[in-house]
Amino acid sequence: MNHRFLLLIAACTVFSADLFAQGERKDKTAVTYEELYDEPSSVNKLFVGIQPLYAELFSTNINAGFGAEVVYYHKDKMDFRAHFRKTYSQQFFDMARDLAIKKSDVENRAEVFNYYEIGGTYHIKDFEASSKTKMFLYKNSYKGNKWAARVPLSAEVPCKVRKIYGVRLGGILWDSSTDVGRALEKQDMTNADLKTDEGVALPETIIVEGRTESLDVFSNMSSKGLYVGGSMTWIKNVAVNFDKFEEGIDDLIFTAYADILVSPWLEADNIVYTSTDPLSANFGTQTYNISPIKTKMLGFRVGMDGRFNRMFGWAYGAEVGYRPSFEGRSFYAMFKISFPVFGTNLDYKVESFGK
Repeated sequence: MNHRFLLLIAACTVFSADLFAQGERKDKTAVTYEELYDEPSSVNKLFVGIQPLYAELFSTNINAGFGAEVVYYHKDKMDFRAHFRKTYSQQFFDMARDLAIKKSDVENRAEVFNYYEIGGTYHIKDFEASSKTKMFLYKNSYKGNKWAARVPLSAEVPCKVRKIYGVRLGGILWDSSTDVGRALEKQDMTNADLKTDEGVALPETIIVEGRTESLDVFSNMSSKGLYVGGSMTWIKNVAVNFDKFEEGIDDLIFTAYADILVSPWLEADNIVYTSTDPLSANFGTQTYNISPIKTKMLGFRVGMDGRFNRMFGWAYGAEVGYRPSFEGRSFYAMFKISFPVFGTNLDYKVESFGK
């Protein structure tokens, strides 16, 4: 019985190998190529990108909108970055602001979400090393449905990669509306913990058309802080001319980074509430101190961004971490995409010769 079982296994193995051999693609043959250039140290110095969309899951305020980003490489010593983000509108794109306008029972104005960041990276080590890149083999005849239904072949091509180890330093400024009620709940507190200088507590409920409803509290936050961290960048800038296929290009500039976020200037507006009940201790317009709500001035993030060394291209980026904010309301995750991105090496000088 054991001999029959072993013979059956052997037969199945041979049959499967024969099927795989018969299923081998006929176009899977070796390709030849000619290197056009392989210069990871010769990339554009300046990139200017428009961000038509970013999306941010921020515990303080979920938001989405548009932005812009500028990146400048200064020789092999430093690079600088600056960008801003802003929500498109109140509804859907600026959730805390939208809720504040629709539900807030206090006098505080709902602030638009704004984000600004500027900083630089010093290149501790900037060098080239040997590497490989995978390029897909494409023909013009593959256009349309033929390309969509095809599993593309790829070829590995040896190339150089430029690696940059850097230290990062910069500043961050942002402001936003925020739901104070959720912050209080997260810290096991209530409206009563917010009091005037005279010790009058913010009420928990209000009377609306004879009904008792909870007092919804919204305010604004602003943060001015710094980030410090490290990064690693990989740069490839290679192009080859394949025999019988279109040219292959790999010009990705990819950066991964990790930062510590510090915000010594983290502020939230005190609550301004007007009571129309003459019998209440809250009667009139009074200011309630928001300082009992704990804030967190330290945070961290990890992120990545990629762009392409082209005169006209696109870029992407993502971050996740904890941003200085109310304690328990600091987690965030963000994704952004830039298109178009304009790149230039800022070298417009040409040689001239006298006749």
